[in-house]
This record gives sequence, C-alpha cells and structure tokens, in this order.
Amino acid sequence: MDDKLDAALDTALSDVRALTDPLQRAKKAHQIVGRLQDYEGQVQSVRNEAMNEALRTGATSNKDLATALGISAGRVSQLAKGAPPERLFLGSGRVIVALAEKLEEGKLKDGSDKVIQGPVIATEDIQTYEHLRGLAEEVGLEISFERIPLGGNVKLNRSNLVVICGPRLSPLIEQILESDPHLRFDKDSKGWFLTDLNSGEVYRSPMDSGQNQDIAYFGRLPRPDGKGTFLYIAGIHARGSGGVVHWLNSELENVHRELKAKRFSVLIRSTYDPETLDIVASERITPFYQPERA
Repeated sequence: MDDKLDAALDTALSDVRALTDPLQRAKKAHQIVGRLQDYEGQVQSVRNEAMNEALRTGATSNKDLATALGISAGRVSQLAKGAPPERLFLGSGRVIVALAEKLEEGKLKDGSDKVIQGPVIATEDIQTYEHLRGLAEEVGLEISFERIPLGGNVKLNRSNLVVICGPRLSPLIEQILESDPHLRFDKDSKGWFLTDLNSGEVYRSPMDSGQNQDIAYFGRLPRPDGKGTFLYIAGIHARGSGGVVHWLNSELENVHRELKAKRFSVLIRSTYDPETLDIVASERITPFYQPERA
C-alpha cells in the first residue's frame, strides 16, 4: 500500500511540475496541498482513535505501542487521548452538512395577493444543523453547511458528508434509500410514512394527527461510486430530523462503539415542546439494521 501511495503522489507531483503556465501550476499545487492537509487530518484521527482503542481494550501497553510506532510513551498518551474516539462516527476531517432547498410561497412586497416562490432551507433544518454543529465541535470536529439546490442534485461521492434532505426533495436520495432492505420511505394519499420491512409495521408521523412528535430515518448509506458512505438524516417532517441529533447527543459514544463506520439504518421518535418547538425527548424505536443482516 505504501508503494502505491508513493507512486500516486510522485505522479501527481510530476504532473504539476510539467505544467508550463505558472498560474495553473500554482493553482493545481495549491489544490493538492489542500487535499493533502485534509487527508493528513483524517489519517491522524484514524491513528489516534486506533491507539486509544488498543490501549483501552488492553491489546497493548503504552510502552509497547510507543516502541511499535517509534515515538515516546508521553507522545502516545498525548495522541491517544487528544480527541474522543466517537468523533469518527461523524467524520475524520472537516464535516460538510448538506441541507436541501425547497420552494416557499409568499406575497409581493407591495402586499398584493400574487404568490411568489423562492428557494429556502427549512428553519427546522437550520436548527438541526446548529445542534449538530455543537455536537461536532464538542468532539473536536470542524463543520460547515452547504445548500442542496432545488431538484436535490447533491454531490455524494466525498468523505465526511452528512445529508439532511427528505426523499421528496431529491430523486437521487430516494433511489439510494431503496438500497436499504430493512426500512423504507413511502407515500400515499395521506402523505409520507416509514415502513419496517422486517416487521411490516408502518410508522406515520404523529404530527399528522396533531401530536407534538415526529419520526425520522437515520442511517449510513452507500455512495454512488461505491467507495464509501455518508450519514443521512430525514424526518417524515423537518422537525423529526432534529430528534436524531438530540438522540445522538446522549448516544454518540454508544453508537460509535457498536457501529463504527458500518452501514446501518434506524428509526428515531422524538417529542418537541409545542410552544418553543425545541426537541425535549428522543428514543430509538427499531433495532440497528445492517444490510449484511438482511
């Protein structure tokens, strides 16, 4: 593997040096530096988490690990305890959260009744992102968000990605969700709902009957290029997505210990305050389903 990596880096460097236009050479080199810095952060996170796990499980001692890595025992302690291992459940580098735009109707500024439409991100999704940002920063991750344009065309083939977007807003996401053999979004004349394909139980949003609860899908789904996964969150209504982050705030360590970076899907039910609309309770209502257990 080291030989392949060295060869790839040598090829990239040779290609950049061969560019005759100095501006293009500078731009390309700058892009590669950014990619290398990102990968460096990801690899360091994986290394530190592995060191932490090896020490925690008793697989090796501090002294033996220091000898194996060629560093001091003090440096082992510093690296292994530098960040909680559960951060890797969210990502190993800068996390990008993709939020879907939708059309919103309104009136013209002159007060006329003419309806206009414009792309916006749901207020609930912005709130969900802010809570997720707090969780990510708590475990030492940088995080930012980007918009998924109308039509739901989101770039999924990249690392450290979290997508918050219902299947209604993205045919691409709707197709990927069909790869889940356990849980499924569907719709009928009454609206969207979720089905547990194992038990046959249908989950409709309590919000549709006037209750202050919603149900959300949470999973790690395959990228279209087959080279990784991304985290996916979607409530039947936008409010339910916040319930997933509320639940993760208390369960992140346990979820990481059980799942690591494996694919999974699960349903989360949450309750919100009808006055403030803040999530006040959340719970897992299905097992952690995994595709290999279909």
